[in-house]
Parts: sequence; C-alpha cells; structure tokens
Amino acid sequence: MHYMEYGKEHKEVIVLLHGGGLSWWNYREVGAKLSSDYHVFLPILDGHAESSCDFTSIEENAARIIAFIDEQFGGSVLLIGGLSLGGQIVLEILSQRKDICQYALIESALVVPSKFTYAMIKPAFGSCHGLIKHRWFSKLQFRSLRMPQALFEDYYRDTCSISKSNMIAFLEANALYCIKPSVADCSAKAYVFVGEKEHNAMRKSARIINDALSESTLQILPGMYHGAFSINHADNYAGTVREIVKNG
Repeated sequence: MHYMEYGKEHKEVIVLLHGGGLSWWNYREVGAKLSSDYHVFLPILDGHAESSCDFTSIEENAARIIAFIDEQFGGSVLLIGGLSLGGQIVLEILSQRKDICQYALIESALVVPSKFTYAMIKPAFGSCHGLIKHRWFSKLQFRSLRMPQALFEDYYRDTCSISKSNMIAFLEANALYCIKPSVADCSAKAYVFVGEKEHNAMRKSARIINDALSESTLQILPGMYHGAFSINHADNYAGTVREIVKNG
C-alpha cells in the first residue's frame, strides 16, 4: 500500500482516507497541521494515482487497510477519518472491525444508493473519459469541485493517471454503497459531518449514518459544499480532530 506520512515520531496514529478521484493531498494541509502531535497516515486508495493495486470494491479496500493497520500499528489506531469514498471506506472498516479505532470522523459519505447514477456512469465515462487529459476540460471539472486553485496541478496530474476502468469501478461502488448493519456494533465515538449546501441524498445519508452508529454526533456545516471541510478549511478540520481527541 502506498501512502504519505506526517509526524512519524509520534505514537498516536490518525488515518485519513481521501475522496474518490483525489489522493493523499486531500489531507496535505491537515496532515501538516496535526504533525506536531500525531502520526498522520494518508493511504492512497485502490485504483487511484500511485496506488499499489486496482480498485475492486469498497469492502476489499477496507479489508486491505485493516490488514495494514494490523501489520503496522498493532491492530488499532487513535482515529480514522474519510471524505466521500474515503468516508464510505471508514464505515466499512468500522463494520468489519468494531474496535479498530477510538474515534471516527466521517465527512460527506453517501449511503443512499442510486441505481440511476450507477446506470449513467459507464455511458458518461465512455464518451468523455478521453477529455480528462485536456487541461481545459480538467479545469472545468476542477472548478465544479470548489477546491483551492493551488491544488489544480495535483488534481490534473493524478486524474490523468487514473485508468478508465478504475474510475468507473470506484464511481459505481460509490453510487451503490449501503451501510452495513454490523457498523452499529463498533465501539468508536463517531462524528458525522455534511455540508449545508450538499445534495439532499448526502444530507439524508448523514442522518442515516448518525442513526446507525450507536455513539455518534451529526453536524451540518453552514454554507459548505461537498468536501469543503477537509479540503478548504484545514485549520478548522485539524482543530476539530484535536477537540474530538481532547474531549474524548
């Protein structure tokens, strides 16, 4: 598994899983801000640029991260967080291993399956995937994501490196993911975040996740769109992580 690390000298480990189509740089600023107190581990999800294997399923990606935590960190870490696809993988990790972390931070994870979205993914990428390598097209896509301009070169480089088959695979998995009943057994204190300006399905998903996790809190972030919390507000995100750990 390929990854980036910050604060390797610290004992307490935080794992953050990036969104679909992005990479470890999703959490670059957050990792740097937390590095003075925590060992921040940023895996590259399966099927993404510089990953070690193709994407097969959310379940398999979760199992691989669990195996890595077992091998590298003795089977448990302080906190696991994730955005979007990464948030779905966090939920899957919690459903597969109930005691893998003390805290979980889930941002904008979709758990309301959409068969319509699923059905449209292959036709859409069949017709436009080749455009991704054109900077003008990537700039249009990037602008729609409302990320800082400073991240464009990272986005463009890594998006161009994702194969069509991997892109389709993780988008389809994202569209159909359902929360597992076993997630209710996890011992982690969970914190669920969703932007006020996200789609209805995402806000509904946040409520479903909050209801499914026995010990969780839900926060709707005023004025925020999808992914804005971790990507655009690194100071607030890092501060939230510190508060979560401090308050227990």
